[in-house]
Amino acid sequence: MTQDRAAGLSLGPDGWVDAARRVASPNCNSRPDGVEIGLLVIHNISLPPNEYGGPGVEALFTNTLDPDAHPYYAGIAHLRVSAHFFIRRDGELVQFVPVARRAWHAGVSSWKGREGCNDFSLGIEMEGSDFEAFTDAQYETLIALARLLRQCFPNMADIAGHEDIAPGRKTDPGPYFDWARLRRGVEGA
Repeated sequence: MTQDRAAGLSLGPDGWVDAARRVASPNCNSRPDGVEIGLLVIHNISLPPNEYGGPGVEALFTNTLDPDAHPYYAGIAHLRVSAHFFIRRDGELVQFVPVARRAWHAGVSSWKGREGCNDFSLGIEMEGSDFEAFTDAQYETLIALARLLRQCFPNMADIAGHEDIAPGRKTDPGPYFDWARLRRGVEGA
């Protein structure tokens, strides 16, 4: 077990972070043989859009989203998507997919000339939108998690936004995401 002593997070041999609430998603599969995790992708999500604290994200990632529960849901309930992690506004960490498995978070994507970022990345969804800042509690959890994951995966050299790996198609985590704060927290700069 690897532990980030400063944050109290540890990653078990089963690929689950001990402090995370587990909500297993069926939307994952095996990574290609011999592919190492080298990228951390930051996203934002809120369901319904721009509303926080509800069960929508967990329902979407577990294929239980009721298309009649909100007008927006009718257009997305059929999607089969997931992320490894979800960080709520209060800093709660939820894990959907063990880190050794491929979550379906990136879609059509590329990074530094490599296509299919799901193969070699881990995805973290921040509860939020492109239209407002994220919370201090979220950054604290994100920094602790990113530090732990970089300890566990020494080839994870890059952290990028969904907007960086799918430019023109995605805009998250958006203009209010504080990249400098994340880098300072992770790299100690």
